[in-house]
Amino acid sequence: MTKLNHEFVKKFVLESLREDGFKENFYYINKLPSDEVACSLKIKSDLVLAGLPYFFECFNVMLEKPLNYQKYLENEGKFFKESDRKEIHFNLPFSVALTLERLALNLLNRMSSIATTTREFSNIVKDKDIKILDTRKTTPGLRAFEKYAVRIGGGYNHRMHQTDVWMVKDNHKYFFGGLKQAIDYFKSIGAFYNSMVVEIHDLNELSEAIKLGVRHVMLDNFTPEKINEAIKVKPAGMTYEVSGGLNLETLSNYAIKGVDAMSVGSLTYAPKKVDLSLKYKRI
Repeated sequence: MTKLNHEFVKKFVLESLREDGFKENFYYINKLPSDEVACSLKIKSDLVLAGLPYFFECFNVMLEKPLNYQKYLENEGKFFKESDRKEIHFNLPFSVALTLERLALNLLNRMSSIATTTREFSNIVKDKDIKILDTRKTTPGLRAFEKYAVRIGGGYNHRMHQTDVWMVKDNHKYFFGGLKQAIDYFKSIGAFYNSMVVEIHDLNELSEAIKLGVRHVMLDNFTPEKINEAIKVKPAGMTYEVSGGLNLETLSNYAIKGVDAMSVGSLTYAPKKVDLSLKYKRI
């Protein structure tokens, strides 16, 4: 990890520890034994393991000599089965292991859940030249972690921040009085290289967007039949993103030639549950 990432994780860890009251309980935190323990990170379900750099950096926040975890990163992004009984072994002071195990495991579990779910979606369209995108439906405070996990799972980030790409949505159109007015507003405040994605709800609106020279559209809640109609009028250089209620059971119905990407909010707000644990013994 770079120093910048280390400082980012350090700030996150210190803020998170406030929830456990360590700052207020000076006696407890200073009395925990610092004897070394042998730690075993156990994979207890089928999953794509994601978040190991962040997992180990959590412990490094409290260590005088940082743990060198580079050799463990060969497991990052790998798929493991529960039957593999995969374990990752390392040593920590008991005080550090006890203080940070839940936070580190929570992050690793969350990121592995997202990566596992993303891999399942990506596998369905891997031969279709279609990208699986996340959304900004992320957990407050955890966006950087969750979007990292999407990438590890084989997906792509739609945008990190609200102002990375202007997205013209239905509420903008209602407020400004139509598609053209909303687009004109964003053009008036955009930087030269600021791109725009326009949410489209029917074929008439798509026709208007094409006439206005829009390059990127999101076909929101289109049926497969409507997507096929939209593809018939797709100009060269325009990208089609499909969104709205996509799930593992229905995704293949929307993976139609001519679709460039599919955005799936559930990658981050409702990922598949996975199981990890950390056990340790006194050396």
